[in-house]
Amino acid sequence: MGLVNALTKGTADETTPYNLTPLEFTLLRICMEKEECTATELAVYLPVDASRISRMVTRLVDDGLMRRRRLREDRRVVMLSLSDQGNELASMIHQRIQAHNDKLTEGVSGEEMSAFASVASRILANHARMRPEG
Repeated sequence: MGLVNALTKGTADETTPYNLTPLEFTLLRICMEKEECTATELAVYLPVDASRISRMVTRLVDDGLMRRRRLREDRRVVMLSLSDQGNELASMIHQRIQAHNDKLTEGVSGEEMSAFASVASRILANHARMRPEG
């Protein structure tokens, strides 16, 4: 099993019991960190198109995990935030995923993690430069 699979499976193992996909959890986590954001802002962080983000948000609102709020100044702008239930669930799942990731990195020194992060960052930067503008 590769590193990405180990991380992805750990996340899926923690989100599935709560009827969430890892991508939906990521959306909740971003909203938890930002407190309030727009779907356009979410699109910067999530590797999916706007219509999929909209469908995910609708489902999470219907499930009581998120709220929508229109701006008075511009009714076209919809601000998204977590409900109390969504915040509690996202926090709890985040802690469980962190515990899983801590187990994965057990025995790896801080220096080794820093070196790994540096190499991964350079690889991702190279990848970003290779992608066509669009």
